[in-house]
Order: sequence, then C-alpha cells, then structure tokens
Amino acid sequence: MSDEHDLDQELELTSSLVPLFVITNGRALPPAHQYEHTALVTAAEGASTAARTLSPEARQVMDLIADGFLSVAEVAGHTRLPLGVVRILLAQLEESSLVFVRKPIPRAERLDRELVSAVLDGLKNRFGA
Repeated sequence: MSDEHDLDQELELTSSLVPLFVITNGRALPPAHQYEHTALVTAAEGASTAARTLSPEARQVMDLIADGFLSVAEVAGHTRLPLGVVRILLAQLEESSLVFVRKPIPRAERLDRELVSAVLDGLKNRFGA
C-alpha cells in the first residue's frame, strides 16, 4: 500500500511539469539576453493566417501581440505561463517569422532622470508654472 501512495505522490509532483515540456516541444531555453523580460514583441504582418496551425499556447501569444507591442514579461503575465516557456515560444515564433522582437534599450541610452528633472526645473523657472 505504501508503494501505491509513493507512486501517487510521484505522479502528482511531475504531472505539472509534463504540459510545459509538451508546450515547448522539448526545446531548450534560448540565451537570456535574447529575450530579456523587457524586450518588446509584436506579431509580423500577415501572421494571423499562419497562427491557425500553431499550438493553443502559441496562438494565445499571437492573439495578445497582434495589435501592438508587449514586453516578454507582460506576455508571460497574461498567458500565466512561466517566463522561460514564453521565451521558448517566442523563439519558435521568431524562427517562423511570425513575430518581431525589439531588444530593450541599453542602459547607456536611457534618459538620465536627474538631467530631465533639471531641465524641467529650468523651464519652470524661466517660463513659470
């Protein structure tokens, strides 16, 4: 009887992992820098017709990004899939030319908050506000 109980526990622990493996077709996780959580993704033009042949999860991703850009983290949040699984799905979709991925803006190119604040303060002093 304890063998049956151990088997049931083992099945319960691994059963939640099986769907994720099936969703990703056993593919490995792409490099982290390729699909950072702040990278923006959108559907390619005309991708909706090809989306009919995709898995339900990939179709859900395509539906989310069909009308604009979403970050990889937002896609994971909306689909309730782990970030790693979403990154694998996006890699598959990008290989099929169904999505475009826009890399996040490098830190050096981001706005300096202090500089923008100083400019805003200068404009307020000059023109009043």
